Amino acid sequence: MRIEKCYFCSGPVYPGHGAMFVRNDCKDNALEFEKRRNIPVKYNRDLWEKTVEAMKRVEEIKQKRQARFIMNRLKKGKQLEKEEAISEVKKNIHLIKAPHAGKAKQLEDKMVQKLQEDVDMGAEDN
Repeated sequence: MRIEKCYFCSGPVYPGHGAMFVRNDCKDNALEFEKRRNIPVKYNRDLWEKTVEAMKRVEEIKQKRQARFIMNRLKKGKQLEKEEAISEVKKNIHLIKAPHAGKAKQLEDKMVQKLQEDVDMGAEDN
């Protein structure tokens, strides 16, 4: 890997990291939201109330986004857990007994026993 020198600042340029777009007017929009303004603002009660309400709203939106982000992260875990449970059931299906598997045998035994009692009752009558 060849590390070249930047022609402007002589800093190292690592290959494969792409070129960074720098605006020609020297404005960085990333800092625009929290920019500190040096011009004093005349006190205005309405402006102050709107600012406080806007701050509350921004915080509310931030909380919702965080909750949604966390839920999306948890969805993947739940899906993996479900797939793991299904694969474990498929591997160990012989350990699981169906709830109605023994009922047919029990019903058959009862019918045989009842028929035998009827036959025995009929034999005693003769």
